[in-house]
This record gives sequence, structure tokens and C-alpha cells, in this order.
Amino acid sequence: MVKLVLLRHGQSVANQKNEYTGWTDAPLTTKGELQAQLAGDLLHETKIVFQQLHTSVLSRAIKTAEIVLERIEQNNIPVLKTWRLNERHYGALRGLNKDWTRQEYGAKQVALWRRSFITVPPLMEFPDQDRRYASYPQSILPRAESLKMASDRIIPYWIDQIAPQLLHGHNQLIVAHGSTLRALIKYIEEIDDKDIDGVEVANGVPLIYDLDNKLRIQQKQVLRKHEV
Repeated sequence: MVKLVLLRHGQSVANQKNEYTGWTDAPLTTKGELQAQLAGDLLHETKIVFQQLHTSVLSRAIKTAEIVLERIEQNNIPVLKTWRLNERHYGALRGLNKDWTRQEYGAKQVALWRRSFITVPPLMEFPDQDRRYASYPQSILPRAESLKMASDRIIPYWIDQIAPQLLHGHNQLIVAHGSTLRALIKYIEEIDDKDIDGVEVANGVPLIYDLDNKLRIQQKQVLRKHEV
């Protein structure tokens, strides 16, 4: 049996302000750092030894990963950072308050933008220009993404980089974002397109999967003691 652990980053400044974030680099709040510490402590109690950690190129996920590795005393393992695990790109919504968008566009439309698998938020006029993506083709830079579009860039990384490690019996830790992890959960658990809108991933709460030698789920555990 091999272990896969999924962890959403701790609370970010944008989470605190109830704003759409996406590829914007929002740092952790003090609460977010405490959530990461608690997640690390909970994982430390499981005594799971990881062979790799995967995260995005956004600082809220990277900082959470660093805190967790410190708490579980596994700073020695390889850390792979990839744009493919970035949060879903919210396009022209990013930086806007979610409550304000409900008032402006209606709760039904906002629910589609946020929770639907296929609905694309309003597009940015131009894609981001960021040094982190300078070595990649412009085609990787979205102007907005549906969850399906985000999934289309995430699942190849799972197939190429994560699944082979699991098949070799190497425990893997993924520290990423709400929508990134929803896409992975949908794929791993074979959740229907229409049902994914009900899946929530809380900040700083580890999800542990026990997988067999064909990566079929044998058990899923949510590690939660108390809220920070």
C-alpha cells in the first residue's frame, strides 16, 4: 500500500479578503502559517515517510510546503515545483471580492464561474507576463480557465510525474491549491462532471489516500483536529 497526501495551502491574504486569486501571488496570513504548522504536526503523527513533494510556483503553496516539511522533519526530500499545479486562473475576476461579484453578476452566474467544471470566467485582456513563466511558450499562459481547462494541464503532470512514483511504492505529498486539488480529486475518485461542484477542499487540512498497486483507493482519511 502506498500513501498519497493532498494538502491545500494555508489561508492566504486573498482568502482572508475573500478575493479571487488564481495565478496572483498572494502570501500566507499569520493564520495561514499556523494552519500549515498544524497540518505538519498532524502528518508528523502519522509517521508517513515521503519520497517527494510536489507544489506550484506560487508562494502561498511553497511556503506551506516549507513549513510542513520542517514540522515532519523531512526537509531532505526532493521538492518539485511546477506551473501545472498552479491554482486555476480566474481571469478578469481576480482581485475582485466574491461577495461583490455576486451582487454585480448574480449568485447563479458566480456559482457557475466558481463551481462548474466547464464554465470559463471572464477573460483577461492579456495573459500575465511573469519571469516565472519566461522560459515557457506563451501558449501555457491562460487568460482564464474553467476547472476542466485547469484539469487538462494538471492531469498530464499526475500521469508523468506522480503516478509512476506511487506505482514504485514511493509515498507522495502534494501541496497545492483548492481548484488544483479539486481537479486531482475528481480524477482520482472518478467524480462525475456535475458532482464536482459539491467538492470542497479546506485550507491546511491533509487528505490521505491509501492506494493499492493499481492506484485504486483503499481508504481515504481527512486529518482534522480543530480549526485555527
